[in-house]
Amino acid sequence: MKKLVFAAMLFMSVFFAQAQVSINVNIGTPPSWGPQGYDDDRYYYLPDIDVYYDVNQSVFIYDNGGKWIREKRLPSRYRQYDLYSGYKVVLTDYRGDAPYTYHTKHRANYPKGYKGQPQKNRGEKPVKSAKSPGKSKSDNKGKGNNNGKDHGHSDKSNDHPQGNRR
Repeated sequence: MKKLVFAAMLFMSVFFAQAQVSINVNIGTPPSWGPQGYDDDRYYYLPDIDVYYDVNQSVFIYDNGGKWIREKRLPSRYRQYDLYSGYKVVLTDYRGDAPYTYHTKHRANYPKGYKGQPQKNRGEKPVKSAKSPGKSKSDNKGKGNNNGKDHGHSDKSNDHPQGNRR
């Protein structure tokens, strides 16, 4: 009977030990605009816009009139900010849930325009197409929507390997 109890306890301890490991491994994936080489760090500080990014929760953290807000998207005033070219300060020495506790220190050490060591992003910046929203080239092909105007384009010249001929 003692062997059975011992075996059950051993089985349970192994089972719970593995359950703990799987819980502790659950961290967020850094964004493609994040700097390479910092996969285990949780926070970035973006000095140009005075905003934090929480990698684990995939949220931006910013001050809104004295209250710190967490949102999936940047505030509207920063939506045009290029995350790929902006400098990211990786907070390697902070382990809590409120990096803004040291906001005064971060602003002093990393003012707007701060550039430290050169950074390479984890991924490539997505290329935006020049198409107008809701329309594609194929929407206008063969419909005669040019109102009688010749815009200097023909299918033959666009398909020619040497470019447009005139």
